[in-house]
Order: sequence, then structure tokens, then C-alpha cells
Amino acid sequence: MVLSDAMRTLIQRWREDPNATYRSWFLWEERVKNFRSIRRGIQQVVADIEAGTFGNAYRGSSLETVVHSIAEQRQIFKGADHAFLWKPKLRIPDIYENPDNQRAFGRLLDTCVCCNAETQVLAAIRQLDAKGIKGLGPAVANLLYFLHPTIVPPFNTAIVNGYNALTGAKVKLGRWDEFLAMRKGILALNAEYRDLLSNDLGAVGSLLFDVGSGRYAAPPREDDATARAAWEADLAKVREESAKATKAAAAEREGDRTHTEIQGWLRDLGRALDYDVWIASNDRGRPYNGGKLGEGCLERLPGAIEKAPGADAVRLIDVLWLDRGKAHVAAAFEVEHSTSIYSGIVRMLDLALGGDAHALEGLFLVAPNGREEEVRTQLGRPAFSRVADLKVRYLPYGELESHRESIARFGSGMKAIHAISRTLV
Repeated sequence: MVLSDAMRTLIQRWREDPNATYRSWFLWEERVKNFRSIRRGIQQVVADIEAGTFGNAYRGSSLETVVHSIAEQRQIFKGADHAFLWKPKLRIPDIYENPDNQRAFGRLLDTCVCCNAETQVLAAIRQLDAKGIKGLGPAVANLLYFLHPTIVPPFNTAIVNGYNALTGAKVKLGRWDEFLAMRKGILALNAEYRDLLSNDLGAVGSLLFDVGSGRYAAPPREDDATARAAWEADLAKVREESAKATKAAAAEREGDRTHTEIQGWLRDLGRALDYDVWIASNDRGRPYNGGKLGEGCLERLPGAIEKAPGADAVRLIDVLWLDRGKAHVAAAFEVEHSTSIYSGIVRMLDLALGGDAHALEGLFLVAPNGREEEVRTQLGRPAFSRVADLKVRYLPYGELESHRESIARFGSGMKAIHAISRTLV
């Protein structure tokens, strides 16, 4: 078996593993939904730096908000915020106490938000590298990945270790020139096995992560039958371990089911109250009560909403109630079962900034009873002041479950929904 054949075997086995990052993260629907919210968060960082309001601390900044959202992107990005935490003894990363360095960081982010060309992204990285800012290394690539997933691969220690193991390279952490060299190698690897990977470099990045974190062993680079047999035994062992992890995967699927169930409750309640209902465009086909979640709901948003700024994000809001036959959103609901509350808030912000926002009767974060404090903490961030002005409300699962049937039978308008929810700010 030649190395390329072994690599194909590895990638195919990895793609089939329900607990590997390909299925648990790369194919995860929330990953795609979070791209826009993270982009908006990066734009807020740029705006704060340009306005001189970013401050001199990571905690409480718009940067902490967006990096925290990335760090919640399943295991592959766990710990993404470590590189940005202020380390006073080392005085790194030096973007909190040095205004010039902070502005250079802002220019990198601004360029990458505004451009689409690979040459522009790489030039911006090299300009930042030339500044020699202490402690501000390739971990920034995790921000850039969510702006340009086909240009910049994600980055962390496990990904570097996986790349070195698969290619025989000796890339070191912490240097931009090393990262850019690794990026070239990643692009070549991705091109060679493109039919098994993706144009989105998150796929090959997650493969490298699983190899570098020890879930999968790299195939031996030498033509040694004994080494090959040992490697194939390791693959078989991973498959056995994956089967044992079925219980955890089932619990995760149960979380998805609960999310869909809550959307279904809101769908049925909205229709009972004589509203037109919109279900998030990427959730419409989910199975629910023997049918599809989007059945009986709007197939398209009214033209005025479709043409408004931020319409792409508004289409992804979990449930919208619209006045019957009108282009007016009466209420918006984001169901936050276990994922980052941040992304749902940002989608509501896109709706809130629309021209019809003044007429909204309610923005609701629908979450388990025990998440109220987490919701309050997130809404307390300066980046969300516009949403807070609109009196976003917290609707606990328990209240919705207990009262939805009686509201459907005897209620009208938004009064009863307001009664079982709480204003957060």
C-alpha cells in the first residue's frame, strides 16, 4: 500500500466516524450559521479600535465576545481564547497597552473583512508580521478563517502537530512565516484529496486536528509492512472506540431534537394566534411530528424583508411571527438549547437594525430554565447595546411548555407571550 492509498483510507475512515470532527463539527449546521455572527463581531472589533473605544483589556472587550464565540465551536476551537488573554508578566499579546499595535491589528482585520482576494489577505498578514507585535501570532488565523474559509485554514497546536505528522514537516508554533509555509502545504494536501475534503479549509483543518490530537495516527511514511499493520490496527481500534461513544452522540442528537421540538411549539403557537410563521431556512426540512418543520409556514419572506440589510441572517432566525399577509415581523424567537447565545443575539441584531424594528413587539431568547444568567451576561456586553435597547426578553422552556396550549386556545396577540417571559435589561 503506497502512502497516497493509506491517506485515502485514513480520510475515508475519518469521514465515516460519527465522533470525529468532520461529522461533529464540519457538518454541524450551527457552524455555518455562526459565520455571519463572527464576521459581525470582527467588524465591531474594528469599529472599536478605529473609534478609540476598544480599551486596554481583553476582558469585557468586543474581541473577547467574538473569540469566545469561536471557542464555543466544539472541541476543535476549545481554548481559542488563550492566545488573546493578557499575560501581564510577559506583556503579551501587546495590543492592549500599545495603541499603535492595536491599530495595526485593527487594520489587518479591516482589510480581511473588506477584501476577497487571496493576495490581499496574505499581504495584510505579512504587513502585520512585519510589525513584530509581541505575542500576536498565527492564532489570529482563527479569526481570519471565519472571514475567508477557502483562503485561511484554522490554527492551533493540534493542527500543527497533525500537519507535521502527516507530511513529515517540522512547522513550529508562534511564527507567521511558519504558518504561511504550512498553509501552502495544507492547500497542496487539500488539492490532492479534494474529492474527499472540501473547498472550505475547515475540513482539512479538522482532519489535521484529529491526527494531531491523537484520535487518529498518521500512516507510516516508510514502506514497512509491519508499520502498516500496526497503523491499520490503530484505525480498527479507533472504530471500536467510536462505537463506544454512541451514547454521547445520542445525547447530542437529543439536543438537536429538543431544539426542533421548541421550534415546533413556537410554530404551532404562532399559527394558532393567527400569525404567518417563518422557520429558519436551514431548519425547514427537519422532521417534526411525522412531517417537516416548515410545513404550513411561509416559503419566502416578504420582499421588503428579503431586500433589507442583513436579510441573510434574518432568514436564519429560528422562528419569526409575522402579521398575517403583511411584511411586518411581530416577534422573533431564537432557541438556544446548548449552543452559543452570541450567534442568536447577532441574528436578532440584524433584524433590530432593519427599518421595521420600531414595530417589533418582541425579541425572545428561548432557552432552558437554567440559562437565564448566561443570557443576561451576554446581553450586558457593550456590543449588544442596540438589542438591549429593544428590550429583548427571556422565554424559559418551562413557561412555554406549561402555557402554550392555553395560550393557543384562549390567547390573542403578544400579550400572553409577554406575560410568561421576562425582560432581560
